[in-house]
Amino acid sequence: MANRNTLWASILVEELAKAGLSKVCLAPGSRSTPLVLAFAAQPEITVYTHLDERSAGFFALGMAKALQKPVALLCTSGTAAANFYPAVVEAHQAGVPLIALTADRPFELRDSGANQSIDQVGMYGRFALWAVDVTLPEQQPSAQLIRSLRTLAARAYATANGARAGVVQLNLPFRKPLEPTEVKEDVLELPPTAEPRPASFTQILSGKPQLSRADITPLLDALSNCRNGLIVCGVDSPRTAEFAKAIQTLSEQTGFPILADATSGVRFAGLDVLSGFDSYLALPNVPKAECLLRFGRAPTSAALQHYLLSCDAKENWQISMVGMWADEEHTLTRFIQTEEVDFCRQLSAGLAQRKHQAEAKFKVEFERLEQATWDFWDNNLPKHYFDGTVVHALVKILPENSVLFTANSLSVRHLEQFGHSNATFSAYANRGASGIDGNVSTALGLGAATLKPLYMLIGDLTLYHDMNGLWGLRHLKQDVTIVLLNNNGGGIFRRLPIAEYEPEFERYFLTPPDLDFSYVAKLYRLEHHLITSLNDFRNALTAEHPRKLIEVQTNSSQDAAIRTDLLTKYQTYMEEL
Repeated sequence: MANRNTLWASILVEELAKAGLSKVCLAPGSRSTPLVLAFAAQPEITVYTHLDERSAGFFALGMAKALQKPVALLCTSGTAAANFYPAVVEAHQAGVPLIALTADRPFELRDSGANQSIDQVGMYGRFALWAVDVTLPEQQPSAQLIRSLRTLAARAYATANGARAGVVQLNLPFRKPLEPTEVKEDVLELPPTAEPRPASFTQILSGKPQLSRADITPLLDALSNCRNGLIVCGVDSPRTAEFAKAIQTLSEQTGFPILADATSGVRFAGLDVLSGFDSYLALPNVPKAECLLRFGRAPTSAALQHYLLSCDAKENWQISMVGMWADEEHTLTRFIQTEEVDFCRQLSAGLAQRKHQAEAKFKVEFERLEQATWDFWDNNLPKHYFDGTVVHALVKILPENSVLFTANSLSVRHLEQFGHSNATFSAYANRGASGIDGNVSTALGLGAATLKPLYMLIGDLTLYHDMNGLWGLRHLKQDVTIVLLNNNGGGIFRRLPIAEYEPEFERYFLTPPDLDFSYVAKLYRLEHHLITSLNDFRNALTAEHPRKLIEVQTNSSQDAAIRTDLLTKYQTYMEEL
């Protein structure tokens, strides 16, 4: 140790590692130097660098999504910390654990006109679960002060990784020298009572909320009075093998079909689930469910959300260990904060004892609608070329041991409608705040954490918004395939009434960027495939090349017209069955 700053930073980083931190993503800067060097010297933590703080934030977000444990972010002072903000918002909304370490100027330079100095204290507001303005390193720190720093690291990790996972900000001011320059006056020997312990200095344990038998009994009584029902796995339902098994058992025990969102973690997990509902729930005379068991956050499908509202179910439950509300229409009859796997197991065991199951005809009707829907799409989509058919083909071709990150807007909606659950892979999206920013970086962070073949489904505006994020490709060793749906603008707006108003629509909403993405591919050493047919797409997707950008050129106006025509034919087909 050379000075108080290096001692301070090394203790904090050491304790974060002992608490469980294994990844940090940092952007270069001066004020964060003591922490950068401490992370570089810590063998238990892998350091990822990024030139752009906004992309760094989303890269860390992607890693945390995959690891399901905290990842740290580190930046210098000033607007660098502000550029973490979009990723912080998404992490808060989606319940993704991040620890934002924002280096800062010392107190005497705050509000003084000093260069690169802004008010960083609590700058993320309500989007942080906890924010601490950490005290400055001292020349001769007391044992209590050192112990408080060690405990702070443990608390920060535990808070970010709590039942309600999210963001913790540690704002860390440093005075110069920031480099490991020797300062003779600094006392670097630790008092005996502040020495490190073999494990985390303060071990923080927390239990999972579980319902008692007295809580479960009225729930079983209520289910026993339901003739039919549905299990809805919304966005980011628990992504564990235990939950997959438990939810399948619950479905079998209740007789309730599972409707699985494309980004739930359940649809493409090899389970017996329904995935065509975005199409058939908009049809007339679909039977209404008396009981709804809802997991995860609000589903992507507008048709599903409208159907749930129309059911006016007498039992409408949301089950969430983290206590995150996901009911914008305010129709819930019960909000149940408990651990989801235990809940499914408790409910299944109780129903088995009562030998209760819903009427079979409701489930049979949903299975009929599901089968007929996929018969139609599988037979008709390959006859056309538009962005929806490309997504349908992509899902069928994806390798089993792969990761698909889907951007927002049309990309995720096409996956929702045309992504058949008979495929097996891991699907993710940023559906917390559903923003256009940081999607590329999030995808690459997922890839860095999983080490599995990575596929990215993204629109042209979304790629443009995070082209800087492609710099993160250097952190990945596996194959990366970017499927770019280039319809030259915000095609999602064609689904809104504003599309009828020209010339304002094209100028202010569609906003065609008119970009040649072959230059982007060249800049980041990606093999570029320009696609104008479905057959070309299949060939490019299966071509052997470790890094490729498959640019699918379509016309958003024609795409919308083809989809509308197909939906009309689909409705006729379903009515005639």
